[in-house]
Amino acid sequence: MHPYEMTALQAGAAIRARELSPVELLDSVLARIEAVDDRVGAFVTVTEDFAREAAQRAADEIAQGHDRGPLHGVTVGVKDLVDTAGIRTTSSSRTMADNVPTCDAAVVERLAEAGAVMVGKTHTHEFAFGVITPTTRNPWNLDHIPGGSSGGSGAALAAGMCHLAIGTDTGGSIRIPASVNGVVGLKPTYGRVSRRGIASLSWALDHVGPMARTVADAAAMLQALAGYDRSDPGSRDVPAADYAATLGEGVAGMRLGLPRTYFFDNVDPAVEAAVRAAADRLAEAGAEVVEVDVPVPEAYMPTEYMIFLSEASAYHQTRIREQAEDFEPDVRLLLEAGEMLLATDYIKALRVRTLIQNGWRDLFERPLDAVLAPTLPNVAAKVGQKEFTHGEAEAIIDSYVRLSAPGNLTGLPALSVPCGFDGQGLPIGLQVLGRPFDEATVLRVGAAWESINPDAGQMPNLI
Repeated sequence: MHPYEMTALQAGAAIRARELSPVELLDSVLARIEAVDDRVGAFVTVTEDFAREAAQRAADEIAQGHDRGPLHGVTVGVKDLVDTAGIRTTSSSRTMADNVPTCDAAVVERLAEAGAVMVGKTHTHEFAFGVITPTTRNPWNLDHIPGGSSGGSGAALAAGMCHLAIGTDTGGSIRIPASVNGVVGLKPTYGRVSRRGIASLSWALDHVGPMARTVADAAAMLQALAGYDRSDPGSRDVPAADYAATLGEGVAGMRLGLPRTYFFDNVDPAVEAAVRAAADRLAEAGAEVVEVDVPVPEAYMPTEYMIFLSEASAYHQTRIREQAEDFEPDVRLLLEAGEMLLATDYIKALRVRTLIQNGWRDLFERPLDAVLAPTLPNVAAKVGQKEFTHGEAEAIIDSYVRLSAPGNLTGLPALSVPCGFDGQGLPIGLQVLGRPFDEATVLRVGAAWESINPDAGQMPNLI
């Protein structure tokens, strides 16, 4: 096994046992980037000099007995709308091509405290306003998209170009690329991880969280990221759990909901079959799987779009007036559409969101420990594809956001974990949604599935 193929925790354990140095690990990752990123296009900027300094610093600290924990010396990619002091942060946009922040985002600070080594800035769909990430390709099949908006992070992880990655999620932008790239992505509870220093798409819906190759890696990364930050108005002062403590406890005795409708409407048959099979396997492992009806499903998409279109246009109002020609056409169109929405309709959407949140609260009080669902209705679209045509035709963005939006509107923790492949060999994702601030249970369910998933741990064959 090459060091770049290790999981984050495997690499961290080897470093702490003095079997591998952070410098050797970084060398392996940089060589991998050199070998494959010209085809994948995951990185905006590779921060080799910065990474070498950080890796050597980690090596020196470990030699002196200063152990920062399981991520000490492990490589991480950071989405390019997350501020990094002294390092260009472009949001994959021409409007920000020369932007060099003076301060790190909160999540970058926390990863540095954990001793992680940033290897570069990963591409996003411009300002996180899309699900394609057109600069980047899917490592499982380069003719397909990596999803978005955290497409660079998902592709970099799948291709072995980093061990961990930061993603953000407003309408599924952690879980979408996690699903189509065959990696793990966790959108924590709203307020669990600080968004300070991150370009916003929608203040009411934005989340930031870990992406990794295994559930245990995601849990370790969340442990480093979670915590209250008074400088983020959405941050909540709720103590973090020990996310690794219960990962191996399985699902025996748990009650898991499986939606009757909505999450299985207009879904690729291969996706539906894989997710239902996973639910059956979890039932065999001791969980009680019960069918449930999700609340007010007709409201999810109009509410999601009304909120994030309005708030994105407000955030970019000056920029769209002064630099309209520098935006990509799809993003410019959405920003201009947001200018046409009425404030009264935006306020109504916020009120409907409260009804949705209350409905999901009642659903979990049945009681349920978690809800299982497909992450996406479909696998990775082909580059240039406009819509999915099995069943009722549906635009790519609508398809990908449709099953992700409930997690953003409710703010509930939502995990995507690999769930097999379709007939083309493209990854499928299983989504696990949980109670507010109960990421530990969501991760425990994901780890239980991962432990019995025959396809767990596979990486694409990029030569």
